[in-house]
Amino acid sequence: MKITDMRDLSGDELSAKSNSLSEEYFRLKFKHGIRQLENTAVLRKIRRDIARVETVRSEKVIAASNS
Repeated sequence: MKITDMRDLSGDELSAKSNSLSEEYFRLKFKHGIRQLENTAVLRKIRRDIARVETVRSEKVIAASNS
């Protein structure tokens, strides 16, 4: 998901997205540990998506405190 799309989401939607990405990352990390994961690049993609969501959440908190 692109960051421009994430900026359109509300705070609750961002929290839900963060939770779902974290759960998916955990499942994939577990599969990687027992060597069932074929495409390890997915781990990097999900980790970056989690960082994007957290960045947008931080931006919204800062914007709310400034106004």
